[in-house]
Amino acid sequence: MKITFLGTGTSQGIPVIGSTHPVCLSTDDKDKRLRSSVMIEVDDAILVIDCGPDFRAQMLRANPSHIDAILFTHEHSDHTAGLDDIRPFYFKQEGDFQLYAHKRVFDSLKQRYAYIFETVNKYPGAPTVALNTVENDVPFVINKTQITPINAFHGSLQIFGFRIDDFVYLTDVKTISEKEMEKLKNTKVLVINALRKEEHHSHFTLEEALAFIALVKPEKAYLTHISHQLGFYKEVQKTLPKNVFLGYDNLKIELP
Repeated sequence: MKITFLGTGTSQGIPVIGSTHPVCLSTDDKDKRLRSSVMIEVDDAILVIDCGPDFRAQMLRANPSHIDAILFTHEHSDHTAGLDDIRPFYFKQEGDFQLYAHKRVFDSLKQRYAYIFETVNKYPGAPTVALNTVENDVPFVINKTQITPINAFHGSLQIFGFRIDDFVYLTDVKTISEKEMEKLKNTKVLVINALRKEEHHSHFTLEEALAFIALVKPEKAYLTHISHQLGFYKEVQKTLPKNVFLGYDNLKIELP
């Protein structure tokens, strides 16, 4: 399994437009962050989790031959606003483009991208999508790969994380139940959000993310959905436990 971090930034990305914050002015490429997303290559399938407003740029950089499916964690724009840019993949692939999400997320997308979901007078340049509803406690299979949804909360909003074999991807998490924590046992690689050091109403802080990692006990953990307020990559990385790494855009990791 190969994981590519397509983006590791929070909703505004880094640099933030118009900001003079020192991290936004950094010349280190690891301090420049597109909106959070990952690409997973496993069992001859290419899966993407979330497609935010930077999706086009991320796909041009990663250059996958195709995408078998996009999985959505939730409906916020920084995780869904790139939906129109699935068109090049749809045009070159056979059949409907496969989407996986909570029913509530699909209801939101139908409002915001009505032309994609139109069935009567559909615009010929719009993609056609297949909606696969994800339900908690119901694993699903894409090609040969089983995926387990993990239920968590982003403030008061329900979201899904996903487990594939020994890899777990969770973002925008603030709380998760003990029952759902059982799904994280024996995780080898965990990706988890760490927005900043200061308290936030709907995201893990760095301290909360590190405490969560200590509970899960993965072999390695990577932090994502990072804001400029967390600090410079080089400085933050020095403060982390030896098995915890600050994610950065275009980072690639492999699991057996």
